[in-house]
Amino acid sequence: MSSLDQDQRLQPSCRDKTTVSSDSSDACELAKQPLQGLKLASHEVLKKAQQKGRLICTKCGGSRMFFCYTCCSLLGVTQQEIPLLKLPVKIDIIKHPNESDGKSTAIHAKILAPSDVTIYTYPCIPDYEKDKVVLVFPGSEAVSIQDMMQCLHAQADSRSRDSSDEPCIKRLKKEEGSDIDTNPESGTPDEMKGSESRVFPLQRVVFIDSTWNQTNKISTDERLQGFVRVELKTRKTCFWRHQKGKPDTYLATIEAIYYFLKDYHKLVLTQEYKGEYDNLLFFYAYLHSVINTAKKSAGKC
Repeated sequence: MSSLDQDQRLQPSCRDKTTVSSDSSDACELAKQPLQGLKLASHEVLKKAQQKGRLICTKCGGSRMFFCYTCCSLLGVTQQEIPLLKLPVKIDIIKHPNESDGKSTAIHAKILAPSDVTIYTYPCIPDYEKDKVVLVFPGSEAVSIQDMMQCLHAQADSRSRDSSDEPCIKRLKKEEGSDIDTNPESGTPDEMKGSESRVFPLQRVVFIDSTWNQTNKISTDERLQGFVRVELKTRKTCFWRHQKGKPDTYLATIEAIYYFLKDYHKLVLTQEYKGEYDNLLFFYAYLHSVINTAKKSAGKC
């Protein structure tokens, strides 16, 4: 990637919330076969754009490759040449003000799914209905996607009854043995509407976009407290830039969005996954390939 500057060659758009194993040999091994089997649109358009070199954004004057991460506009490629995705839920990304736009993968999601992804810069946080939104962020109170919907149901019930201050996970255990009819095909139209809302109460998913050292300020903001928190415990990052002291389950923003939606499709919508959201990794997979090829050529992997 000779047309990229030194910083972007080594750290392109993906320094957020990411880590790999602290052992360099493990990192090289991980880099050999990540992102395999994805159903991606052809990268030929990116290869041709890369050959043209960096272009100047007509809006902000910045020198960019593929897209302007400041203006969220394409450069060297057209909208018709890249994949455009429709997502099953809305995605909100809360970006730390000190997070470098050029090193964030959040922009990938916004460009590839523009109608379903919104990026806010902290301290701007929308006013959410907490029983219809989840925050994807690790922690001791975080639950799996399998448990997420039950937690939302329990939270909504608790809110309507205003009778329980128990943590979601405790209510979940109590309700595991209960029989609740969630068939939206039964009952009156009004009952059906309420039943559908109960089956799929999730309307929006919130992600934090920052380096891990910056996440505390956002994750502890009082406006994000009381949300069901979800952790993708079974996923590991394939990011190429080493961050010491963090587990390899701490994902880059675009990885977290992709894996959440993939699991949501299979576990919540209970549909066979056929690569519907693979193209969220369209830019990420290409950059990963280019950077690891450069590393191998330089004898670093």
